[in-house]
Amino acid sequence: MKCLTFALPVQKNINIKNRKARFAYEVLDKYVAGIVLGGTEIKSIRQGKASIGESFCQFNDHGELFIINMHIDEYSHGSHYNHKPRAERKLLLNKRELKKLQKEVQDTGLTIVPLRLFINDRGLAKMEIALARGKKLHDKRETIKDRDNKRNLDRIKKQYR
Repeated sequence: MKCLTFALPVQKNINIKNRKARFAYEVLDKYVAGIVLGGTEIKSIRQGKASIGESFCQFNDHGELFIINMHIDEYSHGSHYNHKPRAERKLLLNKRELKKLQKEVQDTGLTIVPLRLFINDRGLAKMEIALARGKKLHDKRETIKDRDNKRNLDRIKKQYR
């Protein structure tokens, strides 16, 4: 008797970005953190079924950093052991980095924002987070103006080639 197996489509390069972060925040410093995940969570991420658009990072009472409001779809072949889509997930950083981030957040009122979720060459899920300052309305307008000017300049250069 033969046993039939099938493989789910797994993307090679997982790179889920938070596009709103760079528009709404001024990035000051970047860090790469590991994430504590369960079995069905990493399988869903490897299929590319995750979103960090509305997520943010926050410290708990014990000084641990968690990502909140990150959405990972339930694994399609998971049983009743499937994970919750919007659970809080712990981020892994060095003690020194955690203390520095916590000090900056408490003292200066900065925010920790996730920029992208990716899988490294060893197959581990990593989160690129940033220490950021919120932009004011006039800063956002300036960003839009700079982007439009760059686009127009590129169009003009393309015409003369």
